[in-house]
Amino acid sequence: MNLLVTGGAGFIGSNFVNMVLKEHTDVKVTVLDALTYCGNLDNFSQDVWKNKNFSFCHGNILDKELVFNLMKNQDEVVHFAAFTHIDRSIDLADPFIDTDFKGTHVLLEAIRQYPVRRFVHISTSEVYGSAQKVPMDESHPLDPQSPYAAAKTGADRLVYSYFLTYKLPVVIIRPFNAYGPNQYPEKLIPFFVTSAISGKNLLIYGDGKNTRDWTHVFDSIRGIWKVLQAPDIEGEIINLGSGEEVDVVSIAKVVLNTLKNGNGELNMEFIGDRPGHVKRLIASQDKAKKLLDWSPEINFEKGLEQTISWYMSNNEWWGKIIDKPEFKDFEKLWYNKLKENIKH
Repeated sequence: MNLLVTGGAGFIGSNFVNMVLKEHTDVKVTVLDALTYCGNLDNFSQDVWKNKNFSFCHGNILDKELVFNLMKNQDEVVHFAAFTHIDRSIDLADPFIDTDFKGTHVLLEAIRQYPVRRFVHISTSEVYGSAQKVPMDESHPLDPQSPYAAAKTGADRLVYSYFLTYKLPVVIIRPFNAYGPNQYPEKLIPFFVTSAISGKNLLIYGDGKNTRDWTHVFDSIRGIWKVLQAPDIEGEIINLGSGEEVDVVSIAKVVLNTLKNGNGELNMEFIGDRPGHVKRLIASQDKAKKLLDWSPEINFEKGLEQTISWYMSNNEWWGKIIDKPEFKDFEKLWYNKLKENIKH
């Protein structure tokens, strides 16, 4: 199989690529990644770079000529490439509209001209907005609450329209909040862990009672691989979630209790709430179980423990990231703005 993975140098994408190359010697993987601020070549081990079944293409999914040329030789596509950080989308939505929506359109047009067996579109649980019913199944109303979520909702529906209109062999996956190794440290769990290791207070939006369905990335990528193997699921929309609902304060307490020694007095610091903040997400797993025979294997307590341990052991990996201007400048700008909001 020739497999194209867009955004494969990002968090979920790189974990997926690493797993595929390790476990499936008959799959040739081509990663297409623009290496924006959160794409990271360090997410690939030396074993991956030496693997004859791995190739890397530095490029943008908005580059139509490049995408069409790559698609000529692919059997299947898993499309991760996207800007994903909600805070950044609130600050500046343009790259989210361009990459998440327009980039997806380029890929769909490419597979119209150069057909593949399956196109797996990685959407997000954020398309649902705050839970109107629980658990949230795939028929839950779509009610995006941020520019990021709106861009992903548009892409989600665009992909589905290409199934209905052109009969393209698409499957839409809506992962709930993934966490685990190699996650860019602006996302909540690695942000808390790296802040605590660095002796900083943990900054919490609002009252910290917002909940999410936390799913370990190893479970998420196992589900995505099953999507490539499952027969007769074209046009389906499938949640990948753990069914474990945990609030932000509870996560902060675990991080603080784990890392308090040697870092001075660490505390939670409550700041202004994020605009359009989703209050609650919790997945129904019924469809994933039925169509993919998938259910999560890593419970959140154990997964969080393993994730904290990974960041404690990989200071060099995340240390290089948080020292870069694209991380430091946005962190300072964004959180200072929210701190000011709470004063007024």
